[in-house]
Amino acid sequence: MKRMPGLPALRVFEAAARHLSFSRAAQELSVTPAAVSSQIRTLEDQLGMQLFWRTSRSVRLTVPGDILLAGATEAFATLERTFERVVGSVSTTLGVSMSPSFAAKWLLPRLDRFRQLHPEVDLRIEVSDKVVDFAASDIQSAIRFGHGNYPGLRSDWLFEEFLFPVCSPDLLNGPHPLRTPNDLRHHTLLHLDWQGQGDAWWPDWRMWLLAAGAKEVDPSRGLHLSLFSLVTQAAIGGQGVALGNTSLVGDDLAAGRLVKPFDLSLRAPAEFAYYVVSPSVLADRPLVAAFRNWVLDESRGDAARP
Repeated sequence: MKRMPGLPALRVFEAAARHLSFSRAAQELSVTPAAVSSQIRTLEDQLGMQLFWRTSRSVRLTVPGDILLAGATEAFATLERTFERVVGSVSTTLGVSMSPSFAAKWLLPRLDRFRQLHPEVDLRIEVSDKVVDFAASDIQSAIRFGHGNYPGLRSDWLFEEFLFPVCSPDLLNGPHPLRTPNDLRHHTLLHLDWQGQGDAWWPDWRMWLLAAGAKEVDPSRGLHLSLFSLVTQAAIGGQGVALGNTSLVGDDLAAGRLVKPFDLSLRAPAEFAYYVVSPSVLADRPLVAAFRNWVLDESRGDAARP
């Protein structure tokens, strides 16, 4: 065979072989049965072999016809997926995944700045503590907390995290003012029942109290909540003292909604941090790159803030 058959002939063959009918293939392709028959005959001449057994009432595939149908079906499916990716590469919709707490406490207060810079982008935010499966979803970027070593993904480090107690300013001068870490025994400890992503972990009240030498405080008592946004909201409302981290309470501290009653901070594990990630094959797409660059700029602004 000197050259590959053309796509029109293969498309006609695939339809006829799938239906096992030249007339139904003609209806699907909006051509005449005679045109289908002519294309099949031309294809058979090019290949030098018969693809269909023809009778007066039906057609059925020969062995070569069966083989060609399998290959043609796979080839057209691959082309369709490729066309979808091409169309998606110029889409104005960007799907982003992150934890509910990160979305509520960090992204949303800043999101208007992204929208002003990129009004052409239709951002779709999916909130979940589960690690997104990029291959099985239409999410193109995510904020992850973990070690940052994700095969097949581009990962850009965002924050160095510190953990420290935070509370409402009203608790500093209430009936039991917070002067030393042992004064926490008079207050409700707000706990985050945190479910890490993969192998990530996070310091808790037991670790902080141990570092502070606060032996009079029971680290297990208090109010347990499943979302960090709920923990910080309870702290803002004066319901207790929470362990805050740099990235998620920075705005509340700057606005005076929360204060740090003590100077002691714990550095989060060096091997774990927040990362903005995306599949390597998508990382240079304009929308993905625009979101990543904006997040990195915002994180650098946070680091520069006193």
